Amino acid sequence: MIRERIPGFVCVLVLCGILVLGLWPFHRLKNDVTWLRNENGLSFGPDGTILSSGSFQTTGSQYKVSASLEIWLQPEHASDSSTFLTFSTPENPKQLSLHQYHSSLILQRQIQSEHRTATIGIEGVFRQIKPVFVAITSGAHQTAMYVDGVLADSFRQFQIGNDFTGQLVIGTSPMDRDSWHGELLGLAIYRSELTAAEVLRHYDTWKKQGRPELTYNERAIAVYLLDEHAGQVAHNAVRPGIDLNIPERYSLLHQTFLQPFWNEYKSSWSHWADILMNIIGFVPLGFFFCAYLSPMPKIKQPALVTTAIGFAVSLTIEILQSYLPTRDSGTTDLITNTLGTVLGVKLYGVRIVEDLLKRVYASVSGRALARS
Repeated sequence: MIRERIPGFVCVLVLCGILVLGLWPFHRLKNDVTWLRNENGLSFGPDGTILSSGSFQTTGSQYKVSASLEIWLQPEHASDSSTFLTFSTPENPKQLSLHQYHSSLILQRQIQSEHRTATIGIEGVFRQIKPVFVAITSGAHQTAMYVDGVLADSFRQFQIGNDFTGQLVIGTSPMDRDSWHGELLGLAIYRSELTAAEVLRHYDTWKKQGRPELTYNERAIAVYLLDEHAGQVAHNAVRPGIDLNIPERYSLLHQTFLQPFWNEYKSSWSHWADILMNIIGFVPLGFFFCAYLSPMPKIKQPALVTTAIGFAVSLTIEILQSYLPTRDSGTTDLITNTLGTVLGVKLYGVRIVEDLLKRVYASVSGRALARS
């Protein structure tokens, strides 16, 4: 009987192997954010993030408001491609985000009402591995980007002032494991559109004195000098204000649960490689479980039952992955894993495989009898 040839413990081993591969590591990783020793700032490792202690608010949000952001940073690699800052809300988790794409600085504004993402950027910002001072200013008519106090580019009819709201996430994406590696050396947020002269003054004074020289008209609401050098909080120099917290464990602000496959799709070889691996990974489950269940009189449709088991195992993994920041929970894996189970069932039904299985079993049984 096939059931005799495929012991139950083989199915258990296959199931345990799939669960380990799908859920490892089983715990949240330690947050890889440390203070710099010889200067002000924070270092971000492979899995590091910091979160604002509260949500930034826009006054008069029904109008186009003015806002500016200044940030000192130094990436670890010029070839990196990741998210290093996001303003996130429950309704719009990726409302406004800044990305390093190799040497380019990319700003993305997610327009939820129109189901689209608006993107602007400048090239060559991170071509050299050194501290870079980036300023982004936005008013009623344009958004401008400055690098080291000099205007790099301006974008007409592109306003982002309303998007400087929500909780601030630094070092990774609020929803995905998109960790940025490098050093954060300072950050400031303003409720005004800074002029070119003001940006240059902030760059010069911050570089020479370790802090920007501010005026009341600039309406600074957050200035993080990152000069604490210890502890779990980076304090806002504008008091009272919102501080930055350094969690003990790496986590995502809005962990994705069963992301639709059309949102997961990427036109890249790595995406298709993941799909192929997910299919192949569940073929053994389909094969061995179907072989084990087939001779059971009570199981009328072993192929259907095995497929249901594969789907249930995959769904369990995806649900548990939604609690693990190092893993992604999506329907693509659910579909591909179930497909792999079906292929395993079909493979078991191939006559040549059945004959091979019989020969293997006969050989093993013969050796066992000879030893006895």
